[in-house]
Amino acid sequence: MKPFQYFLLTLLIWSSSVVTVQAERMEKAPKSIESLDVIEHLESQLPLGLEFQDSSGKQVKLEDYFKKDRPVILSLNYSNCPMLCSLQLTALVRGLKELEWSAGQQYEFLSVSIDPKETYQRANLTKQKYFKEYNRAGTANGWHFLCGKQAEITKLAEAMGVQYKYVEERQEYAHPAVLLVCTPDGKISRYLYGVNFPEQTLKLALVEASEGKIGTTIDRFLLFCFHYDADSGRYAPTARNIMKIGGFATVF
Repeated sequence: MKPFQYFLLTLLIWSSSVVTVQAERMEKAPKSIESLDVIEHLESQLPLGLEFQDSSGKQVKLEDYFKKDRPVILSLNYSNCPMLCSLQLTALVRGLKELEWSAGQQYEFLSVSIDPKETYQRANLTKQKYFKEYNRAGTANGWHFLCGKQAEITKLAEAMGVQYKYVEERQEYAHPAVLLVCTPDGKISRYLYGVNFPEQTLKLALVEASEGKIGTTIDRFLLFCFHYDADSGRYAPTARNIMKIGGFATVF
């Protein structure tokens, strides 16, 4: 069997196992977030002129984090979140650690606080916590935690399509668990939901957002064979594309 045919056979076997995996059971959402939603604005331009404060206290703009060749993973969180933000960011770090790519080199990670009372000192403590978990030398310049004024936060959340609200009786923010993967020029490429981010999902989302600027030929080949399934929160095999390639492979 030729190498390409062997690779295709392996892909077909693996993809069939993915299809049979059942989605994890989701518990009923708390009443505080039942009215919240994420309105996807795929391919929409983010307002890169918005001003925030980084974890060193420096005034910055969103555009400072969007480079010509690096996609950006963007998230709305806040440091005093009692549970969800921690679950989400810990899961993200776990998935990113499995990638051979590094923050600050092939992609950027950007978390913006939804709490206008959060200080840059508090944001810095949060940054250090997750950077320590990431534990990859020379990548500190790829992790960014910002805080800002309510008007700027609101504009960004609206552009992202992410709804949230302050729950007075609990003195905390209710918000969905969602990450956005954005193109290097600041357009929304993909929404990733939940608190589980497998390495393959992150990798394909970054390849997709980078428009082929990062990743190998095999990565781009896999992206052709898979599409993002919002229900499962993962990339699932596309039978038509796999069969197309299967037909092509039989010619050789």
